[in-house]
Amino acid sequence: MPIHGSLLTDFKEKATQDPFALQNKKLLRIDMRYGEVTARLGSMVAYQGDVRFAKKSVGMSRMFKSAVTGEGVSVMVCSGSGELFLADEAAEIQIIYLENDAISVNGRNVLAFSNSIQWDIHRIQARGAAMTGGLYNVSLRGTGYVAVTTKGEPIALDVASSPTFADAQAVVLWTAGVSMDIRIDTGGIGTMLRGGTGEMLQMAFGGQGYVLVQPSESVQGGGQQGNQSGGMLGGLLS
Repeated sequence: MPIHGSLLTDFKEKATQDPFALQNKKLLRIDMRYGEVTARLGSMVAYQGDVRFAKKSVGMSRMFKSAVTGEGVSVMVCSGSGELFLADEAAEIQIIYLENDAISVNGRNVLAFSNSIQWDIHRIQARGAAMTGGLYNVSLRGTGYVAVTTKGEPIALDVASSPTFADAQAVVLWTAGVSMDIRIDTGGIGTMLRGGTGEMLQMAFGGQGYVLVQPSESVQGGGQQGNQSGGMLGGLLS
């Protein structure tokens, strides 16, 4: 007996030749014909064909960095053939293609990237970072695809056009050529006595490039004292 209604046709898999493609805003489709990918552990929601998963081992240097920063996000290597579908708690997904380029991204926002992309944990050189116990991020560089998650639709701010500031808990990533410092804005002694504005710790951006900001102050982690300093950028691949 046929099934009536548009459910199966409206949500049918979308045909595409792109290595990384969005099935919808919250579901990433990866064509495994283009080689291995690294993905957030546990992010697989479905696959068709013959796809295999292995937890990624890391060198001592990265293990040490993860231990120092206090947080980690496990990743897996996906290989084989067919189509792989990834998601992360229904967060929206953004696809970036790097061409011999680099981005600095919060590890908790990384969903997947091509095997051709090199990654490492790096300490952010910011003049005010010492106040937070140190800031750490994940650097992704090379040529290939990167998929990151955002809570809601983000905005890409051109830092060269005007002085740019953002809440540390809303910043997802920034591109190569962008510099970052920590700005402490107390709002004055009167504001401090009344409990503050909740916007004291800000990230100040300059240089050339873009910073991606999500419409939610939910980025967690970031450095040795992330929870005490307003959820600074951390969540590191380990």
